[in-house]
Amino acid sequence: MKFQETELSGAYIIDIDPFEDERGLFARTWCQKEFEAHGLNFSSVQANVSRSKRGTVRGLHWQRQPYAECKLVRCTRGAVYDVIVDLRPDSGTFRSWIGVDLTEHNHRMLLVPENFAHGFQSLEDDSEVFYQVTQFYTPDAECGARYDDPAFVIDWPLDVKSISEKDRSWKPFGS
Repeated sequence: MKFQETELSGAYIIDIDPFEDERGLFARTWCQKEFEAHGLNFSSVQANVSRSKRGTVRGLHWQRQPYAECKLVRCTRGAVYDVIVDLRPDSGTFRSWIGVDLTEHNHRMLLVPENFAHGFQSLEDDSEVFYQVTQFYTPDAECGARYDDPAFVIDWPLDVKSISEKDRSWKPFGS
């Protein structure tokens, strides 16, 4: 795997190192030793999958301490525009965001650190996202922000066609 730290400290784009032959492709998508070699302590306790129609936005979500979670996100079918927002108040990139194209063809992954909001927009029908998390889902610690929150001004690539009522009803960040 190839690890590339983003401009948001602690967040990494991870590219696999595929082996391809006449049978197809094989690659490692997670290895504790490789993560530790990059100073990353990632211990997955739960894995989730979602499938979305084109234009759907899911997020922005995070969990409060002591249940803050790190996520390892990859698109296994279709394509998504994956967005993370730095919510660490003492960070020099507080409220800054990046977006990364994750597709079934580029096999790219995004490591989302604790105390970051996470969301994505499906760029194709039936796009599937698989992600591992370091904390169990804890409803009482769940937080969120609207996809169009003025505190972040995220530039989504498509018009938003679908979003859950829950994600539509988050209060403005910081209120």
